[in-house]
Amino acid sequence: MAITAADVSKLRKLTGAGMMDCKKALTESEGDFDKAVEAIRKRGMAIASKRADRETTEGAVRAKVSADKKFGALIALNCETDFVAINESYVALVDSLVNVALENKPADLEALLALPMEGSTVAEVIAVQSGVMGEKLVLANYDQVSAETVVAYIHAGNKLATLVGFNQADVEEQVAKDVAMQAAAMAPIAIDEAGVSEDVKQKELEIGMEMARNEGKPEAMLEKIAEGRLNKFFKESTLLNQAFVKDNKLTIKQYLESASKGLTAVDFKRFTLS
Repeated sequence: MAITAADVSKLRKLTGAGMMDCKKALTESEGDFDKAVEAIRKRGMAIASKRADRETTEGAVRAKVSADKKFGALIALNCETDFVAINESYVALVDSLVNVALENKPADLEALLALPMEGSTVAEVIAVQSGVMGEKLVLANYDQVSAETVVAYIHAGNKLATLVGFNQADVEEQVAKDVAMQAAAMAPIAIDEAGVSEDVKQKELEIGMEMARNEGKPEAMLEKIAEGRLNKFFKESTLLNQAFVKDNKLTIKQYLESASKGLTAVDFKRFTLS
C-alpha cells in the first residue's frame, strides 16, 4: 500500500523517530501502525545494544515535587554528548521520566525502569529514544524524598539538582529554596552528624590524628586534637551545621529556626554530573 506523508507524520509524533525511519517502518509493516511502532522500538533497542560500550558522561539532571509538595523525585539521564543533552526534546524526556516517578513513587531505580510508560515500559522508552537520538542513554540516578514539605532545585544547565524535605508543612517558599540551593552549592554529605556513617567518622579521626602527629603534637593530645578536627568536619560537611551561604553568622539550623520555630530539614538528595 502507498505510505502517505500524513502516515509518516503520525508515526513521527507517536515515536519521535526520524522521517526516513518512520517511512521505512511503515513500508515494512505494510501500513500497520502497531507493527511499525514495534519495529522502531526494536531498532532503538538494537542501536542501544550496539552502543553499549560507549561512555555516557553527559546528560541532564531534573527534580520535581508533587502537587501537595510532600514527595519529590530527582532523575539523571546520561548520554554521550552535550549536544544531545542540551536538546529541548532530551530535557523533555527527562521531565517525562520525573513525572512517571511522581505519579508512581517507585522504591528504587529498578522499579522505575519497570514502570509502564507510553504503552511499554520506562526502560523500553529510553531504549527507543536511544535509537531516535543516535546515542546511548542511561538512567543513571533516581532519588526520592518524602516529608511534610519537599522542595526541588535545579541548577542552571541541568547538571545539578537537589531535593530537601522539611518537618513542617507549608514552609515559606524562599526559605525552602535557600536550603535547597545551600545543598547544591555546599555539597553536604548528611543532614547532621548523626547521619554520618561510623566508617567516615573513624576515617576522619584517623586522618586528624595523623595530621597532628606529623605536626609534632604530643602523642597524648592526638585523640583530642582529632576530635576537634572531626567537629570542624561536621560543621563543613553536614547541612544543618554548615554556615548559611547568604549569612555566614547563621548555621542552616539557626536560619530554619529563625524562619519558623522547630523547623528543620529531615532529608535531602543531591546529584551532579561529574
